[in-house]
Amino acid sequence: MSREIRLSRRQLMTGAAATAFGLAIAPKLGFAQTAEEARAGFAAADIDWMAFKGESLTIEAMTHPWTAAIEPLLPIFTELTGITVRLNTQSETEYTSQMPIKLGAKSAEPDVMMIHALGQFVSAGWAEPLDDYYADKSFFDAAWYDQDDVFAMAREFPTQADGQNYSMSITAEAQTLFANKAMLGEAGLAVPTTMDELLAASLKLKSDMVAGIAMRAKSDSSAGPWTCGGFVFSYGGEIIDADGRCVLDSDAVVAGVEMYGRLLREAGPIGVGNYHWYEALNDFSSGAAALGCDSSNFATDISNPEKSLVAADAVYAAMPSAGANPIKPNIWAWQAGINAYSKKKKAAFLLLSFLNSKPGCLLSSAGGLATVRNSAWKSEAFQARFGAEAASAALLNLNSGDAKIFKAAWFHRKSSEILDPFAVAINQVVTGQADARAALSAATVKVNAALQG
Repeated sequence: MSREIRLSRRQLMTGAAATAFGLAIAPKLGFAQTAEEARAGFAAADIDWMAFKGESLTIEAMTHPWTAAIEPLLPIFTELTGITVRLNTQSETEYTSQMPIKLGAKSAEPDVMMIHALGQFVSAGWAEPLDDYYADKSFFDAAWYDQDDVFAMAREFPTQADGQNYSMSITAEAQTLFANKAMLGEAGLAVPTTMDELLAASLKLKSDMVAGIAMRAKSDSSAGPWTCGGFVFSYGGEIIDADGRCVLDSDAVVAGVEMYGRLLREAGPIGVGNYHWYEALNDFSSGAAALGCDSSNFATDISNPEKSLVAADAVYAAMPSAGANPIKPNIWAWQAGINAYSKKKKAAFLLLSFLNSKPGCLLSSAGGLATVRNSAWKSEAFQARFGAEAASAALLNLNSGDAKIFKAAWFHRKSSEILDPFAVAINQVVTGQADARAALSAATVKVNAALQG
């Protein structure tokens, strides 16, 4: 089998975006509903859609599947509201470096923005609080919008310590187990359901040609901490406890990191200490790894025969359990919000609620976008695009994640000072430079010193 598929981060992101856009402009938009049905859905809301007729709004965001998926909805929004919308996109690197400069200068544009660091945006006063907008019945119909249809984790992500919501979750993903059923079958193995089974299967499937499992381990805060975090949480651990202290040296965290480290040290690919998500995805998609455990959104590429050599053999499952602890796969929801300096905040909220509504999410999910709504994930069009089995596994994992313990670390105002030492510790354990307890004890001391400073 050829294993020469090499997909860069840019190719993966733009490929998914192009697919979403291509489907979006197909006849009748190629969505879960026709354009006419979508209009009927929006018209059913008890909202004065024309309240801000004549306004113009600007959205600024990263080049991302979300932006590609919402672009075809903007003409419908303009027709419905009389508000024109300009969508500006930049690469992730450009966006994350330039937005703080723009917002720091109190620019009135953009009106709507993708938020990549919610803690920073809130503490700096850049993100507008949204609760008063949700309460305004003149342009928000709570019954029609149906917040209960939104994943619990996606509802919890935007809420900050003061109880306010400063953003809307716009996409949802959860840590999911991927397995090559052909390789499992040849070895007489079933899809692992426990951590012990995962270790045994990974070790048995490891060979000179194939890694038993591939996951992130690079000492980068955006790499190892996210996937290893799901192991930590599923072993009953936390990174930051309820009192705001780092507890990476707890027995539960040590156990989770020990398992993660052993999996990759004994059954992982050569050079796994340098692996980010795109190396792990590439190895599984090319048949160079039998198992993987990462974002549910990987399914879009893994199940695409143009991008994956294992499309026909991939199966998807729940996060393996650790003893009697409930599974707690790690989760993520990209955020969008309103610029606190915008002069058109009500119109901006109308746009956000339009995009995140049931008809809005059904339309964008038909292109494969992992939206925040149960109804969209269960729709026939989304499951046809994403894969019914992958969608079912992702739904289970999405509804098992714990937003509170995730946010305590990732949304902390000093998140980088928490996750950077954690990433180093994970890398040290995976590469055999230190045992889990020693590495995590050193990381705990460093993080707590930073938190107290």
